[in-house]
Amino acid sequence: RIYHQYRYWRKTGKWQKLMKIVTANYDSEWLFIDGSVVKAHQHSSGAASHLDEAIGKSVAGNSSKLHLVVDACGNPIHIELTGGQVHDAKMAKTLIDSTINNQTKAVIADRGYDSSDIRECIFKHCAESVIPVKSNSKSCNDTLDWYLYRCRHLVENAFARLKHFRGIATRYDKLKDSYAAAVMLACVFIWLPLI
Repeated sequence: RIYHQYRYWRKTGKWQKLMKIVTANYDSEWLFIDGSVVKAHQHSSGAASHLDEAIGKSVAGNSSKLHLVVDACGNPIHIELTGGQVHDAKMAKTLIDSTINNQTKAVIADRGYDSSDIRECIFKHCAESVIPVKSNSKSCNDTLDWYLYRCRHLVENAFARLKHFRGIATRYDKLKDSYAAAVMLACVFIWLPLI
């Protein structure tokens, strides 16, 4: 009975609505984006599906990648799921466009997001991109705000808090939507003491 109610709420979008309500007043001055690989349990990746269930092959075997946006206080505000082999930069525009607003002053990310397209996307929203250039780049990091970049540990801490939940640290769900709903529920638990 509980699983059927959980599935019904997933299908009707109640978990997304709940996360939107809980995260409505996030501190959007700084946004931190990053991705983390989550191993998929063998039972979650066994069934064939004609849909994209966000389970991909990577070096460690079957895995999913959890892409996360965190606000200036280190609280998760938006998630996206892809296969484990998908590069972080491919989801950057989706993450930025879904969370950035006119109060956002900076978007902070690691070297994996070093791309002119991503920087243009951030600049289009009138925000600063705090993304260091890759070591093989011809440009330099002279204008980078290193103080803001050092605060990037907030997104890593958010992943650590999410992965305290056993069902998030290892993916046991076959369906992408079920796993995404579990991640949203974990995000709501992180937000609850703040409301």
